Amino acid sequence: MGPPQPNLSNQTTMKKLISIIVATALVGFLIYAITWRKKEIPVEKPGKVSATGAFEKHFGPAPSVDKGTAYAFVIYFPSRKEPGKVVPFPFFTFDEGSLKKVAIERLLVGMDSGSYQGEFIPFPGGIRLLAINDDQGTITANFSREPDGSAVPALALTLRQFKGVKGVRIQVEGKESPLSALLKTVDDSAVQQPSPPRLLSVTAMRDKGARNVEDVNAFFDRPVEVKELKLLSRDGQPFAGELYHSVFDMAAVLKPKDPSQFKERMPIKVRWKVVDKLGRQAEGENVWLLEVKEH
Repeated sequence: MGPPQPNLSNQTTMKKLISIIVATALVGFLIYAITWRKKEIPVEKPGKVSATGAFEKHFGPAPSVDKGTAYAFVIYFPSRKEPGKVVPFPFFTFDEGSLKKVAIERLLVGMDSGSYQGEFIPFPGGIRLLAINDDQGTITANFSREPDGSAVPALALTLRQFKGVKGVRIQVEGKESPLSALLKTVDDSAVQQPSPPRLLSVTAMRDKGARNVEDVNAFFDRPVEVKELKLLSRDGQPFAGELYHSVFDMAAVLKPKDPSQFKERMPIKVRWKVVDKLGRQAEGENVWLLEVKEH
C-alpha cells in the first residue's frame, strides 16, 4: 500500500470527510467545522483557506481546499505538564461570521482524547458561553461560571489572533470577572512550541444505523504530508483498499475493500511517517484500538 493520493476532487466525498472530522472534534479533538451540514459552502474557484498569523507561525502555510473558503486558526489549550503555559492546536471552519464564538466554544470542549488524553487542564464542568460581544475591538466573553485561572492565557491568545481584536474581557453572568485584569498581562511567552507531529487516533466512520463502516481514518494533530502509512491487522497483514489524503491534510483515509472486517475496539497496527508544513518530521509504529463513530 503506497502513500496517500492527492485530495479528493469530488465534492460529495469531501462533504463526508468534513463530517468525519466534525464528529471526531466534538468528542474532544481535531478539526472544527461545525456548520458543514447546516450551511451550504459557497462555491468558489479555486477554493482557498484564509489563515491567521498565529496559524502560519505555528503550523506553516494553510492547506488548500477544492471549493469554498475555509478559515484556519489556532486554539491554545492550557498545559497540565507546564502550568501557566498553553499549547497551540490548528482548527478549521467554513463559517467566517462566528469565528470567535467557534474558537471559544471549541476551547471549552477541551482536548482530552486520543494521544493527548490527560495533557491539558479542562474548563470547569458545565461552563457555557452565554454571549460574546465586540465593542470596537474589545471582545467580551460572558460565561455561565467563573473559568479557572489557567484559562486566562488560553482565552487571551486564542482571541487576540483574530483581525481587529484589541482587548479581551471576561464576564460571569453579565458581571465583570477579576480575571479580566490578568488578560492584559498575557504575552507570547506563555506559548509552548508544538512538538513534532503526532498520530492522534484511528477512527472508523459509518452512517447512522449502518452495519459496516465507510472508511478508516488515521488522524494527525496538524496538517501533514504523509510519507508512509500502513494499516495492518493483528497478524501483520495490510488491509486492502484505497488510501487518500483527507481535506485539510489532517488524516489519511482508507476506503476498505472489505468494510465488514472493522469492528469497535479491534486492534490495528499503524506504521506511519509524516512531515508537517514547517518541516518537523515524526514516525512511529503503534497498535491502536479502533474507535467507530456514526455521522
